[in-house]
Amino acid sequence: MTTRRISPFLLAVQLLACILAVSGSAWAASACRQGESTHVWVAPLVPRPGEPMEILAVATDGDLTELQIRHPAGRQTELPAVRGGGPPWSLRAALSDPAAGSYRIEARREGEVAACTEIQIGAGAANRGSGEWDLATQALYAAWVEHLFDAPPDQSLNFPSLEPVLRDPGRNFLHDYLRQGEDEQVSAEPDCADLPYFLRGYFAWKLGLPVAYRPCNRGSAASPPRCGMPEINLSFAGTAASAGAFGKMSRKLVDTVHSGSARTALTDDATDFYPVPLERSALWPGTLYADPYGHTLVLVKWIPQTEDRGGLLLAVDAQPDNSVARKRYWQGNFLFAPTPSAGPGFKAYRPPVSSGAGGGWRLLPNGALAGRFGQPPYSTEQTKMAPEDFYARLERLINPRGLDPEAAYTATLEALMEQLETRVRSVDNGEKYIRAHSGTVVPMPSGPAIFETTGPWEDYATPARDMRLLIAMKVLTALPERIRRHPELFVLQGEDAADAAGRIERLHAQRIAERFISYTRSDGSPWRLSLAEIYRRRPAFEIAYNPNDCVERRWGAAPDTADFETCRRRAPAEQRERMKEYRPWFRETRRPPR
Repeated sequence: MTTRRISPFLLAVQLLACILAVSGSAWAASACRQGESTHVWVAPLVPRPGEPMEILAVATDGDLTELQIRHPAGRQTELPAVRGGGPPWSLRAALSDPAAGSYRIEARREGEVAACTEIQIGAGAANRGSGEWDLATQALYAAWVEHLFDAPPDQSLNFPSLEPVLRDPGRNFLHDYLRQGEDEQVSAEPDCADLPYFLRGYFAWKLGLPVAYRPCNRGSAASPPRCGMPEINLSFAGTAASAGAFGKMSRKLVDTVHSGSARTALTDDATDFYPVPLERSALWPGTLYADPYGHTLVLVKWIPQTEDRGGLLLAVDAQPDNSVARKRYWQGNFLFAPTPSAGPGFKAYRPPVSSGAGGGWRLLPNGALAGRFGQPPYSTEQTKMAPEDFYARLERLINPRGLDPEAAYTATLEALMEQLETRVRSVDNGEKYIRAHSGTVVPMPSGPAIFETTGPWEDYATPARDMRLLIAMKVLTALPERIRRHPELFVLQGEDAADAAGRIERLHAQRIAERFISYTRSDGSPWRLSLAEIYRRRPAFEIAYNPNDCVERRWGAAPDTADFETCRRRAPAEQRERMKEYRPWFRETRRPPR
């Protein structure tokens, strides 16, 4: 047998290769780190063997294409993921039954690693973030809101309150994040004004962040609301606070904020929310929309326009009865009007930021917001916009290619039907309350307070909703005139704008006869109303908001209509007289000054 001799030079080369291989492996392991613009999050905070683990990768600089995971035994696989739109872009996946050990998770973009994290299941906590409202945390909040209310765009999404949303682990990435069974202990019934605050407070609780809000007045006919010094709550910061701690904070929060809190002037520094540019890059999920009259919505998803389908901007809102529903953007939902009593428009949350070691927390003024802490820049462009320009700008963001006139009509019609279906539920809730409290008369406030009050009237009367409904009906019928005035917003393909407008007028007459809603009459029987009939009853909707009236009157029925025969209840004469007095507000679709 011949022994092969290895030269000292070759031996040195092989030894060096081994050293480089070992050091290279060590370097590769240490190179698993979060990206500057991409972050991989894991829930729960302390993953355990055999229990589901959620993964959410969020990027602010472009779409992500896949999630890769390396298991403790070394096997590497791609995780099936649910994609979120952008910005920010996200991928959400889950491990249903992970074993104990070390997992490496990579968020990739076209084969390149954009961010990486390593998780020890059964041996400690996952990364909870920096403890500040930085870019990674702000992006996670946006992605969390988007996935919280995700569903196919043509699916109606309605909930009796926020509780079933937060208690659904399929929706809520942060469900039972602290592993205290905390979501079953939390009451989550915010109304319209509370919803954006409640979502921020809940997220801050789970992530260990500070949360801020201010006491504000309601303003006047001549000036928007003004706010006092902020309350910066640190009870969650850097700790896994209990459900009781969140309940205490949230009760104080909802007792402090109200419909005036988001209507502050667009130039005001002492506010909880500040105005942002009307640009796609600034309007992330979680952005608030404040209308001039106190209603607020929270953006949840952009659906981009394609060659075959128009784009959509979706938002959620809560109602006085605590129900939560997803809505599509259109003029009937997003009311905009310059007024001295409010600063309406799209706004971002002004988060607390650290002042440095031992310096506490503070809120940045408007001029210091651009490019800081993941915040969109402050902008006053909405202060200078007429409603027509505001709506045209939003429509170009949603459908940059323009819309076929018929597609635009169909989208607006669907939004109106969505609004009517929501009113069906609101009126039905009022009817259930009256039946459960036999003989009770809901007190009616006086003057402008019918739109802003507390108690059963706020919960079950619908004056603000009915005014928005009357505006929405006007918007649909005004679409032909909009085509004539703004043909640049539509894809006419050589068709004259006047001809296109006439075609939509004929289509409108046809479609409203084909669409129906159903409501439950006083005797429990169902009744169908066509949209054409609702249009004919439009004057009756100027006085249809009082829960003391029978449900038939609330749907515009009069003694000469077939559905009126089951009506058994009438609001007190004194309330009816005041409703007649207030009727011009609804006929002219203008909210009265406070």
